[in-house]
Amino acid sequence: MKTSYRFLTTLAAAASLCCAGQVALAQSKVVLKLAHSDSVDLSSSRKAVMAEAFANEIKAKSGGRIEVQVFGAGALGGEPDLVESVKNGFIQAGLASGVMANFFPSAMVTDIPYLFPNDDIADKVMDGPFGQKLAADFHTATGMHNLCFGEVGFRHFSTGKTQIRSPKDLVGLKIRVQETPLYVTQMKALGAQPTPIAFPELYTALQTGVVDGQENPVPTIVFAKLYEVQKNVTLDGHNYGIDWFVLSDKFYKSLPADLLKIVTDAAQVACTAERKANRLFTASGNKTLTEKGVSIYTPNAAEMAQFRAAAQPPVIEFLRTKIDPKLIDGIQAAVKDAEGKK
Repeated sequence: MKTSYRFLTTLAAAASLCCAGQVALAQSKVVLKLAHSDSVDLSSSRKAVMAEAFANEIKAKSGGRIEVQVFGAGALGGEPDLVESVKNGFIQAGLASGVMANFFPSAMVTDIPYLFPNDDIADKVMDGPFGQKLAADFHTATGMHNLCFGEVGFRHFSTGKTQIRSPKDLVGLKIRVQETPLYVTQMKALGAQPTPIAFPELYTALQTGVVDGQENPVPTIVFAKLYEVQKNVTLDGHNYGIDWFVLSDKFYKSLPADLLKIVTDAAQVACTAERKANRLFTASGNKTLTEKGVSIYTPNAAEMAQFRAAAQPPVIEFLRTKIDPKLIDGIQAAVKDAEGKK
């Protein structure tokens, strides 16, 4: 009887320890909710690719200590909502682009028209000292952390009838733009009539002639099937869009050093994957446009100089009233430095 009692007591103690261990393990697992408002289709959505690359890297490197839960397609709200949630610590991370200027006006500095001549220079600037300073300023101003810079990509013009080859071809055209002062200022400087229209209404507006053209990255033009109502595309790359990978300060401070490194390293992997995917989407998008009968024009050096001379000064003048002028000088210097090293 004594032997049986001791056996049962030992068994009960072992079971208790096992349960306690399981509880402790469950409590030690970190949950990271990552939100974005783009499609979850990996074949067309750069942010879906970014989120999956991040989640896979975390899973591989954390040994199950971090669980990444991805909420795409606006499941946790649009970009303003998800960034606000990250700022308040309700969710741990988010991927956002154009809305960032609402939280951090200095984010507009990368919207200077015709700033980056190509992808390679953009990568060098955003991954280098300037990008690090911009991220540090972002943290100081908002309390949030930016783990890396992804890309929306270069924005280009499309039109229904007129092929745009130089600024003079834009004079008098109604061009749909995002409803922001910077884009309105830019289009006016180029001679166009900027017309803000909500994106869901864009196709119909182009189809019915409410506007003559619009501007977006190639993958967006293809995704929205704008080639059905726009038969001319000009690859002038007037603006280069940035995706931000924002992290809650509360979450950042809660992580032990080893897990924090895993998270920050995984974000770099994710941004690299997103850039690569977006450039593949752009290349395949150009092919699709050609197959759909769209005339694609790439301005020559002299024409690009005309675009730059018309658009840059007014936008930079506008920006100097909104953000620290030293930041404008800094990014222009960083571009020149990157071009020199190349």
